[in-house]
Amino acid sequence: MKIIAMIPARFNASRFPGKLMKDLGGKPVILRTYESALSTKLFDEVYVVTDSEVIYDVIVKAKGKAIMSKKEHDCGSDRIAEAVADLAVDIVINVQGDEPFIDEISLSKLIDVFKNDAHKEIDLASLKVKMSSLEEIENPNNVKVITDQNNFAIYFSRAVIPYHRDKNLKVSYFKHKGVYAFRKNALLDFYNTPMTPLEAAEKIEAIRYLEVGKKIKMIETSVESIGIDTPEDLEKAKQLF
Repeated sequence: MKIIAMIPARFNASRFPGKLMKDLGGKPVILRTYESALSTKLFDEVYVVTDSEVIYDVIVKAKGKAIMSKKEHDCGSDRIAEAVADLAVDIVINVQGDEPFIDEISLSKLIDVFKNDAHKEIDLASLKVKMSSLEEIENPNNVKVITDQNNFAIYFSRAVIPYHRDKNLKVSYFKHKGVYAFRKNALLDFYNTPMTPLEAAEKIEAIRYLEVGKKIKMIETSVESIGIDTPEDLEKAKQLF
């Protein structure tokens, strides 16, 4: 089973344009992320897939592997799907380009899902983190996920799910972390399927997989990602680095 990491890397991020090329300890953020992914030794190959010649050049000059997108894409899954279409791989892990502090333990758990799936019944695996504060639970920027008793995703929403009608019962709330592990075929099916109605309404790409019948195994983690979405995040990352 060949397992690769794909790091989608847009240059013009809406909240913090050019963030992937900002300096982090003497190297651009995207190069730090690429090197961190390599250092886990979890993957047979690691690629950066990008729409930017600047990002492409910095990876190649560091003797890394980069792929230029052929067209514009609305989401990371589409960008990765185009890149892997002609690659001989089985499992593709989506590593976020703005998260240079790789959560190796969680990525290892995602890979184990497929190693233990002898009958190839699972199409995707992803991560969820338990939320405790009401502010966090009610924030529409935090995508919530509910699962069945075997931890397969039932639905994702920006709304508060489940609705806590009976206050006498204890309810747990989970945030979806946008880290995915895909079977290649599931990823290509996503790419070749138009945006679905619920996906369009919620603006959550994971819903498209559910709407076309894919099985998503959710793995609980206690590790919160450290992403760089703002200049303030970059300063925190520099201190941590």
